[in-house]
Amino acid sequence: QAQLVESGGGTVQPGDSLRLSCTTSGRSFTRGAMGWFRQAPGKEREFVAVIWRNGGSTYYGNSVKGRFTISRNAAGNTVYLQMNSLKPEDTAVYYCAAGMGLILSSLTNGAQYDYWGQGTQVTVSA
Repeated sequence: QAQLVESGGGTVQPGDSLRLSCTTSGRSFTRGAMGWFRQAPGKEREFVAVIWRNGGSTYYGNSVKGRFTISRNAAGNTVYLQMNSLKPEDTAVYYCAAGMGLILSSLTNGAQYDYWGQGTQVTVSA
């Protein structure tokens, strides 16, 4: 049974940076997709970023493009989300997700991912 564990959340001020980590165990997703989603109170889950196909492709949600960067380690079992220039509207619970067999058109759809972490809170506040 695969497990995903996120870490790195916290409370920061606007303009600050944070790096989230997601470590997998139980199976490899190197050839699949590993993504980050977020959900703020009262809002729907939002796609943030994904790394796909041996790390060869990355995609971002419009609201984070140019500020966030997704990457992973050489072993392929840890994915990072570097978040720069954080804004109050980035406040949410961030979830790591993983799946195999996803196609390009499904990467932003959380329902296509089979495995999820427990989430880590990110709060951006002055």
